Amino acid sequence: MSNDIERLNTDCTCVTLDRDALCRAIEKAVADPEFCRALALTHPYLLSAQPVFLTKAHADRMQEIIRAIEAIARLPQYQSAVLGHAAEIARYRPGPNGVFMGYDFHLGDDGPMLIEINTNAGGALINAYLLQAQRTCCNDMNLEASMRVNLDALCSDFVASFHAEWKRQGRTGPLETIAIVDQAPRGQYLYPEFVLFQRLFEKRGMGAIIASPSELTHRDGHLWHEERRIDLVYNRLTDFQLEQPENLALRSAYLAGDVVVTPNPWTHAIYANKSNLVLLSDVDLLRTWGISDDLVRVLQSGIPGTIAVTPKCAAELWSGRDQWFFKPTAGYGGKAAYRGDKITRRVWAEILNASYVAQRIVTPSTRQISVDGTQRSLKADLRNYTYDGKIQLIAARLYQGQTTNFRTEGGGFAPVFIADGAPAQSCR
Repeated sequence: MSNDIERLNTDCTCVTLDRDALCRAIEKAVADPEFCRALALTHPYLLSAQPVFLTKAHADRMQEIIRAIEAIARLPQYQSAVLGHAAEIARYRPGPNGVFMGYDFHLGDDGPMLIEINTNAGGALINAYLLQAQRTCCNDMNLEASMRVNLDALCSDFVASFHAEWKRQGRTGPLETIAIVDQAPRGQYLYPEFVLFQRLFEKRGMGAIIASPSELTHRDGHLWHEERRIDLVYNRLTDFQLEQPENLALRSAYLAGDVVVTPNPWTHAIYANKSNLVLLSDVDLLRTWGISDDLVRVLQSGIPGTIAVTPKCAAELWSGRDQWFFKPTAGYGGKAAYRGDKITRRVWAEILNASYVAQRIVTPSTRQISVDGTQRSLKADLRNYTYDGKIQLIAARLYQGQTTNFRTEGGGFAPVFIADGAPAQSCR
């Protein structure tokens, strides 16, 4: 990280979030004057009041790594290797690429390093509103990109990705009704974002509902919610193969091609299964596939070494466990993921009996913040929301502990200010 940016992340503790402006924008969008107040009570650590600073070179580097991965993911050799061990449903490709891919990075000493890839990454629309409620804080800092994003233009870009998915499945008529689907949606932590998406789709001329998959039926060549036909499902489920009984109707309609689902099981298998990082960080394998030296170098420098946890390497991994982070191959949200130096013998036995990968630890960068006048150092990761390989929005997540958790005072989603100029000597 450049010394100037590191200094800003350490010394600049000014509050940039204008909460009143944020509430006005959100409440106008949802047409509910109590929405933001209720959100503040139920989600006190969702949004940080202070930004994370990033160099333009690091932002460009993340885009380069993302494009390299997307290029590899299109190759028949890669898809064959990935889908050969995937669930049968993942081998069906109806066309869509997947909206709101999440490429998560830690900013290490040598620049950004990809930690994991997620489908249906949450928070993009919330972060779009968050960016619009920021005040410039540091004197003479030329902050570009993040602060200058136009909310309407960004929302148009988001909506356009759904229309693109619709067309990728060969649909030629208008996209009329979208269902935002998750298990017991009102109980989900990011349910407020579902409401924001519902209002956004309605504002752009589409019908939109928020539904649990158990409320859907598949009949007469369509997916239905009561008597309302669903054209496209914005899938926020974490049952990535649609295996659970309540997902039966959605699974049936998806496999019949009677509804567009994004992201879908193919997307998850190609991008988000943690085992894919084993392939993407295997330099020798990439070269046998004929990958150019330039692409190999990008991946080698941008993805920490990742290996499958097997009995063959168990003893070596255990003895050097403090160098590794262990993740379940089909995991999400940091669930059942462990730093090696925190693992007990009991947990290690559980890891060996499950499907895990070990990834070289990349210590996250930190952000010094002020909470009620008290200085705190929080860890930071960087989430790139993308569609079709293009970054739509970069946001940070500030936290304490092993993984992001939205339980840290002063933490949560934070805007990313990209510096493209001489930083300030002081902050006001």
